[in-house]
Amino acid sequence: MRAALTSALIAACGPLWAFDVPSGQAVDLQEVLIDDTSGTSMVRFRFLAPAIAREGGTMTYADSAPDIEELCARVVIPYIAEYALTPQIVVISLADRAVEFGQPDPDATQFFDAFRIEGDTCIWEAF
Repeated sequence: MRAALTSALIAACGPLWAFDVPSGQAVDLQEVLIDDTSGTSMVRFRFLAPAIAREGGTMTYADSAPDIEELCARVVIPYIAEYALTPQIVVISLADRAVEFGQPDPDATQFFDAFRIEGDTCIWEAF
């Protein structure tokens, strides 16, 4: 399955872009993955957010949820428009550390949300 993923952007030596989010925590884009291996067109936006770490972190999921929504509106929608992508689902994840996609890391803290994009609107989807 992993071999079938197309990596649109990969940060080999560090984050590609940093973003301001409502909570004020540091959020950097790790990578964007395009995945249609399951028959569902999916684009995954993977962000690094060190402040969500279980040990030493200061941000909870409740603190980070508005950040995820903001990233969908300000990053995802323009990105998919620029690259003419038409995903059925967009998954946004925050992780306290870089984790290779599909590889387990029990020490990592990760938050995930899924959205359906309609026009310029991100609509939360139960995951």
